[in-house]
Amino acid sequence: MSLTARELNRVTLDRQMLLCREPLGVLDALRRVMALQAQHAASPYLALWNRIAGFDPSELDAAFAEHKVVKATLMRVTLHAVHAEDYPTFHAAMLGALRAFRLADRRLTQLGLSSADLDALAPELVKFAARARTTAELQAMAEERLGALPDPGVWWALRTFVPLVHAPTGGPWSFGLRPSYIAAATGAAAVDREESRRHLARRYLAAFGPASVADFAQFAKLARSTARDALTTQADPLQQLEGPDGTVLFDVPAAPRPAADTPAPPRLMAMWDSVLLAYADRSRIIPPGYRRLVIRRNGDILPTLLVDGYVAGVWRPVAAGIQATAFHPLPDDVWAGLAAEASSLVEFLADREPTVYLRFARWWAGLPSAEVRVLPGS
Repeated sequence: MSLTARELNRVTLDRQMLLCREPLGVLDALRRVMALQAQHAASPYLALWNRIAGFDPSELDAAFAEHKVVKATLMRVTLHAVHAEDYPTFHAAMLGALRAFRLADRRLTQLGLSSADLDALAPELVKFAARARTTAELQAMAEERLGALPDPGVWWALRTFVPLVHAPTGGPWSFGLRPSYIAAATGAAAVDREESRRHLARRYLAAFGPASVADFAQFAKLARSTARDALTTQADPLQQLEGPDGTVLFDVPAAPRPAADTPAPPRLMAMWDSVLLAYADRSRIIPPGYRRLVIRRNGDILPTLLVDGYVAGVWRPVAAGIQATAFHPLPDDVWAGLAAEASSLVEFLADREPTVYLRFARWWAGLPSAEVRVLPGS
């Protein structure tokens, strides 16, 4: 069976709850979409606002506070919000990649420490973090064991792969700019690394498939050989399909695949929304000509306008509402749909952070625009 590019787009939108907002609770929604990029504290909230009908942000506040949802370094060596019960397996799947990312870093190797030094300290750090600890406390503890070290220090490396999660620190989005950490609950029994990667691959396909080996490798930041093994050694074989360019795509059997002509409503997507980062071939969501506009040179992923399922521009809050910058002309009915979304977003942000993402405003200088409107007002 072969799939067109537009069919792939609609499948992704369906699995990521972007064809319509669905009446799910936070925990069920998070299980369905697998993981939410959490590099910016507001982004998981905006991601769920886009996906859940009548989303109440206090439900996510409570889930973080009760450690039912955890924020930790996982896929792509970046922060994600995941269901607490998923964390142990996801962490086991990513541990090798997380360790390699830091242990090979010149900033660590020049400190003269071996991987054995770090491994010996890791259990002590986890025990020390039985209650929430600040960065300063954890850094001091590490230096007490290994001696004072020049920046960035050993804690900078260990925090990437030791099983610690971020502890809520308050503020409008549960986490502020000064992180604290707490030991992760072990949850389900540990699984071996290969099995955990197979589990990660299957969960990825359920949330983002059909997808290629390269797509899964990109999503998780795994070597392609490792990604291929995880996809091809499943106890229950995956379905294999053909992509629009002939690439082999894997998928979970009997997964839903909506028709190519399924309507896709406009959305105002969060910064770093996971759907923009889940594939090696990002043309599934981002037109190739716009990729460098929304994925900036330092890795920032701008908040985007999604029109007919594809990135069509960017947005940011301004005093009068939401400034929408379209990269190509949009018809009046699309602008009306975006205005309705903007009105809802302004209301959503009002009690939290009306100027969310303000510190990233520098990226708007020099952006091309076919049309700029302030929504919902003008």
